[in-house]
Amino acid sequence: MLQKLRTYTQNDEGASAVEYGLLVAAIAAVIVAVVFVVGGFVEGAFDDTCAGIEDGGTTNANGDACP
Repeated sequence: MLQKLRTYTQNDEGASAVEYGLLVAAIAAVIVAVVFVVGGFVEGAFDDTCAGIEDGGTTNANGDACP
């Protein structure tokens, strides 16, 4: 039985549609994760910019008064 399992795992006939589907799903999951992580940083940057504009441009990104 172990020999049959080894023979089965060494079969190199090429990738099947299922394997390609798994690759596409994995890549999509990574893209979604990156968008959520980077999206938070981008949202924070826009929030800081909007807050600065609403304050009349008198503060910098750290909230300190501009010289």
